[in-house]
Amino acid sequence: MKQSRLHGQHTALGAVFEEVTGWDVPAHYGDPAAEHRAVRHAVGLSDLSHRGKLRVTGDDRVKWLQSVISNDILPLQPGHGRYSSFLTHKGKMLSYFRVYMQPDAVMLEDVGEIGEATYAALRKFLLYGTKAKMENCAESWGLLLVSGPKAPPVVKAAFGTDVADLKPVDFISATIGGQSALVIRAEETGESDCELLLPADGLAAAWERLMEAGKAFGIRAVGSQAREALRIEAGIPQAGSDLNEEIVPPEANLEGKAFSLSKGCYPGQEVVARMDTYGNVRRHLVGLLLKDSTVPPKGSKLFSGDREVGWISSAIHSPQLNKVIAFGFPLRDFSTTNTKLSVEIDGARYEATVHPLPFYIRN
Repeated sequence: MKQSRLHGQHTALGAVFEEVTGWDVPAHYGDPAAEHRAVRHAVGLSDLSHRGKLRVTGDDRVKWLQSVISNDILPLQPGHGRYSSFLTHKGKMLSYFRVYMQPDAVMLEDVGEIGEATYAALRKFLLYGTKAKMENCAESWGLLLVSGPKAPPVVKAAFGTDVADLKPVDFISATIGGQSALVIRAEETGESDCELLLPADGLAAAWERLMEAGKAFGIRAVGSQAREALRIEAGIPQAGSDLNEEIVPPEANLEGKAFSLSKGCYPGQEVVARMDTYGNVRRHLVGLLLKDSTVPPKGSKLFSGDREVGWISSAIHSPQLNKVIAFGFPLRDFSTTNTKLSVEIDGARYEATVHPLPFYIRN
C-alpha cells in the first residue's frame, strides 16, 4: 500500500489509518469531533497527498487539454485556476478536477478520492505527435490542506504568503522547503481553505512549519472522517462518491463551474448541450436530512411512496447539525426543497427530507 512521505508524522500523532485508492490515509487522530471543531472554529491541517495530481508540459499542453476536457481554459493566465471535468462520449463524468495555469505547465488536481483515474482516462487521448507530455505526480508531489477561519494567518505566518484576497482556485507561487510550490485558495470545507501543492521532497518541511506556526491558533491534524463531514455540510460534491459515470454534470448543479457550453467540441459536449437546450435534466443533486436513521451506505435507494426515485451518493452524521445528512440524486420531480422521501437501509425505510445546499454557511 502506498504511503505519504508524512506517514511517520501521522503515526506519531496517533493516527488511525484507512485504505483510500491504494493509499494508507489517516482516518482520524483519536477524536474526529475535535478535528471537526478545529476546522469550524480555528484551523486544521490535512495531508491530501493520496489525491490524483498531474503535470502537463509541452508546446501543445493548453491546446490539447482544451480539446478533451469540459471547461474552457484558454482564458486562464498564470496564477489562475478553474474547475473542469472529463466526460465519456455519453456525457458521464469520469473525473472532476481543478486546473492550475503556470507559465510553463498546467497542473491538475482531482477533487475527490479517485486515485489515478484522471491520468488513466486522459492518457488514452494523448495521441502520437501531440507536443504535450503528461506526468503522473501521484507520488512525486504532495498536497496539504489548511482549513478554518484561522487558515490564512497560519499560512502567512508559516511562509509569508498572503492568501486572504485570493479568489477560489487561484494561487500564488512560493518556495517552501527549497521546492517551488503552489499556494492555492481551495474549496473543501466551507471555511477558508488553502492548499499547498509541491514536490514531495518539500512535504515534511511544509508540514512542520505549518504545525509550528499554527500552535498559537489551536491547529490540529485532521483526518478523512472529519473532512467528510465538513465537505458534506458545505454542500461540496466530489469525484468518485458523488460525481461518476452515473452522472452528467448538469445533474450535479455544475453549470457555470465545471463545463462550458460555448468553447466548442470535447467528448460528451453534445449530450451536455442538448440537456441545456431542451431542459431535460433527468435528476438533480440534493441535500437530504434523515430522521431517526443510521448513516446509510452509498447507493442506498430513495423512494417516494413505493416508487424508487433515486439513490444516496454520500452520507455522514453531521457534528454541526447533530443529524444524519446526505447527498442524493432523486428524479427531477422529487428534488424540490421539503419534498418527503424515504431511504431504504437493511430492508427498513427511514424518512428523508430534501434540504437546500449547503447545509452549513459560516455567518
